Parts: sequence; C-alpha cells; structure tokens
Amino acid sequence: MQMFSKDIQDDLIATAHALADAAREATLAHFRRTDLLADTKESDRFDPVTVADRLSEERMRAILAERRPQDAILGEEYAAVSGTSGLTWVLDPIDGTRGYLSGTPTWGVLVSVADASGPLYGIIDQPYIRERFEGGFGLARVIGPSGEAALRCRPPRPLSEAILFSTFPEVGTEAEAAAFRRVASRARLTRYGTDCYGYALVAAGMIDLVIEAGLQAYDVQAPIAVIEAAGGVMTDWEGRPCHAGGQVIAAANPQIHAEALALLRG
Repeated sequence: MQMFSKDIQDDLIATAHALADAAREATLAHFRRTDLLADTKESDRFDPVTVADRLSEERMRAILAERRPQDAILGEEYAAVSGTSGLTWVLDPIDGTRGYLSGTPTWGVLVSVADASGPLYGIIDQPYIRERFEGGFGLARVIGPSGEAALRCRPPRPLSEAILFSTFPEVGTEAEAAAFRRVASRARLTRYGTDCYGYALVAAGMIDLVIEAGLQAYDVQAPIAVIEAAGGVMTDWEGRPCHAGGQVIAAANPQIHAEALALLRG
C-alpha cells in the first residue's frame, strides 16, 4: 500500500465527494420518472442500463479528467482509462439499477480509489435517502439526515443470532446457491434486495453478513474500503482478497466471518 501525505489524502477524499455529489444529482434527475427506459446488456437475462447510469458515470469521469487526469479509471459503463499515478478510481454509477427502475430507494453510487494493493478509500452513497458512508484514510463515518455518526461493525455473536443479507435469492450458480443456503439455514434472519446498502449496514453495525456471487470489481471495492474501516472483514469464499469481485462475503468481525466461511466451503 502506498503512503500518502495528508494533502494528497485530503485531495483524494475531496475528489471522491465531488464524484458522489455529481452522481447524486445525475441519478436523482431521472429517478421515479415513469418515462424512464432501460436497455439490457445481456441477451439471456435482463441486465438493465439506463440514461441515468451513463450520465452518472460521464459526470464522474469529467471531474476526474479535470482534477485527477493522471489517475486510471475503471467504471461499469465505459471503457477503462489508463493512468500514470498508480491510482485507479473504481466507479459504479448506479449499484442496483433494477431497484432504481422499480422506484425503491436503496440503490446507490459506489466510488473508490485503489492502488495495486486494493481499495484505499471508498464511498457508498445513497442519493435518495441522502446517506453517505465513507471509509479509509482514518475515516469511518456516515453523514445523512440524522447528522454524522461513526461507523463500527457489530461485535461477535453466533451465526444463530446473526442477520444475513444478499441481493438475489438465487445468489449465483446452483452450487453457489447451495453453499449460501447452508449459511442462511443457520442464521436468525435472512433478507434480500438491498444491493450496496447491505454492505453499508454491515459497516453501520446493523447486520452481520452479506454473501454474494458473480460480482465485479466496481461492485465491491467501495464496500471493502468502508467495511474494513469500520472494523469488518471482506473476502472471497476462500478467505482471499476479493478486489476483483466474484464470490464475496462481508462480515462484521473475524469470528462470524470464520463461522460462515466454514459453511460456504462445505
């Protein structure tokens, strides 16, 4: 992990907030409009993308071109941009486009900055709810309508007392779904459908686990930064780094991470 001066850290944090602000404005301009249309990225299943997804990422990329042209960019909707600084901005302009299309409020915008070791700082922004979760460079906090609060993951508890989240009940392949069910059958409560908000709730100390599969780097890097800053753990299903996505488990603490991981491995 690179070491940065406070001035550089402050600039990276300020840039991340500028990106989240721009994405918030772009996404809210189209949210809950009955004339909003969606294309699908895949022919065999509905994987939607809207004008709001594209506009959100375009606005973030324009800010980076002005403020941090030396940095690389990895985003969901447009081609990757190379850089010279060793830093990469990882952007998900709308995490939860299906929820966005449906008018539910828990979709979000994900912004993170990473070096070769992984994400250094990240934001999970909930534009409609107006909650912003951030973590990294010594910060772990949420700012929203109720003010500002520190983020701290839940202390250890048995899986039998835990709350587990995932976006889709199907989780992934049949084998992955079976592994997920082994954990879900032991948990006290399992809930679905909150997209990136589930990861924010781990960092906020409200839930214990998020388990998902088939994710991309832009789905996970901001949550990794926020959850780790709040004292949690986020890895793949083998306990390895999950910066590239794939199978992901986010846990409030190492103890429940280990208990759930043992069940995922079967």
